[in-house]
Amino acid sequence: MLTLDTSGLAPLHHPVLLVGLTGWFDVGRAATTALSHIADHGVVVAEIDADPFYDFTQERPTVEIVDGDTRRISWPVNDFRVVRTGGARDLVVLNGVEPHLAWSLYVTCIRRVFDALGCEAVVTVGATADAVPHTRMPPVVGSSADPELARRLALSPPTYQGVTGLIGTLHVAMERAGIPTISLRVGVPHYVGHLEHPLAVAALVQHLAHVLGVPLSIDVQEAAERWARRHDEAIAGDEQLRAYVRMLEIEYDRRAEAALRQADDIAEQFEAYLREHREDPGGSRSDDEG
Repeated sequence: MLTLDTSGLAPLHHPVLLVGLTGWFDVGRAATTALSHIADHGVVVAEIDADPFYDFTQERPTVEIVDGDTRRISWPVNDFRVVRTGGARDLVVLNGVEPHLAWSLYVTCIRRVFDALGCEAVVTVGATADAVPHTRMPPVVGSSADPELARRLALSPPTYQGVTGLIGTLHVAMERAGIPTISLRVGVPHYVGHLEHPLAVAALVQHLAHVLGVPLSIDVQEAAERWARRHDEAIAGDEQLRAYVRMLEIEYDRRAEAALRQADDIAEQFEAYLREHREDPGGSRSDDEG
């Protein structure tokens, strides 16, 4: 179910667990693509076995020919990678596939890795369809159920009610255990469909770097220019859609001018909160694993 091997792993520096899963909360796979860039050279320390968690008629494995004659099956991958950032904290990255079954058990696996590696907080990343123009850097918004953390980082409390995904289940379980959690989500232009969006990927990586105070970067300029050209051409012959995009641009620019908090301040406040949380756990963390 869960393979965890920390032998030979040097102690981590104030690690934070990042979680992104394909599926319900990952339009255009912007979130999981962002985490793939971050964890590309990370060291795998744990993996959740696919077999108990998936309906393989929905999430089908793939087969490939290796070395000309050997057939190999590839199953959904849910691995945890340690990323040494050289910054204020190290990262543990779960980049996986939202399960169909046994959600509580899947969350328990995440909690075991969280505890084993001494993580201090959970940050989930996602992507949602939004009324934003494809000509601008997509906005990243965040929320936290912790009132103090939300106040310090100028986050909103969770307000969504309705059907949810594994990420929602994870947040509730961690919050009940007294573990600091943040949800970050990037808006993907709803009128472009569920297509790749390089700017959304870049926006998430940049925002994570700002919030966590770690050096993360990604170069998507070439891909973004190619993507923008395709979509500019797609709307060129649609006068109504061009007018709609222009309206979105005006609203986007208005909101951008109203932004109040600087990124450096966000990173400092997040570090201060976790430092205080380390010094005074408050006894609120429990062994409740959802």
